[in-house]
Amino acid sequence: MSAQNTLTNLGQLLASGGVRVVDCSGVLGPDTPILQLPEDFAKPTPKVEIHKISEYDADGPFFAWNWMVLGEHSGTHFDAPHHWITGKDYEDGYTDTLDVNRLIAPVNVIDCAAESAANADFLLTADHVKAWEAEHGEIGEGEWVVLRSDWDKRADDEAAFLNADENGPHSPGPTPDCVEYLLSKKIVGWGNQCIGTDAGQAGAMDPPYPAHNMLHRDNCFGLASLANLDQLPAKGAILIAAPLKIQHGTGSPIRALALVPQG
Repeated sequence: MSAQNTLTNLGQLLASGGVRVVDCSGVLGPDTPILQLPEDFAKPTPKVEIHKISEYDADGPFFAWNWMVLGEHSGTHFDAPHHWITGKDYEDGYTDTLDVNRLIAPVNVIDCAAESAANADFLLTADHVKAWEAEHGEIGEGEWVVLRSDWDKRADDEAAFLNADENGPHSPGPTPDCVEYLLSKKIVGWGNQCIGTDAGQAGAMDPPYPAHNMLHRDNCFGLASLANLDQLPAKGAILIAAPLKIQHGTGSPIRALALVPQG
């Protein structure tokens, strides 16, 4: 089948409902949970602010629009390689220079919702991934891999979503050997449903924050605060994760969309 016929068929399937579009993004607004770093470590990311410019009134009688305050890594968002020191030397590592052909790819959804519900500090290992591949098929080059934890069900409660205590945040994520294994498969990127791509306790790992350290070292991408992964199959969906084209951007809020075959 030619590429033209493939795209024509996709268009027909989208129009007929044979392919459904699943919104994998959370709502971006003042109540969106925001990563909280120690005060002595970094400047805080501001809460999302939405300010009205006009709404069919004296400031603009025919139109409504707003201006916003937000960080690049707010809500459902994209981490570009330049976000982390290991990716700082990539010329194509910014949101305005990256290869957009890499942003649309098959997605592998590793369901660890039950494990994450039982243990907020659940860690996905390379052995877990290999067992998943034995059941569902190998992860291919250039594909997305995401961890389904159903953590998005907590998104309406910032305290529950961040899930922090005196020992820091507690949320699921990958181990260093997991990230290295996925990178050996030449994936395009890794996604998590939590506030960041790493586990809450990843600062104590070796290396610390392996998803950030290793993904961006290899010029790969990260996705955080994804939603509705329970509506995706283990394999067979296409994920579209496109950041805003911010000049020298290290990341961006995104509207992540998945194309899911029906039936």
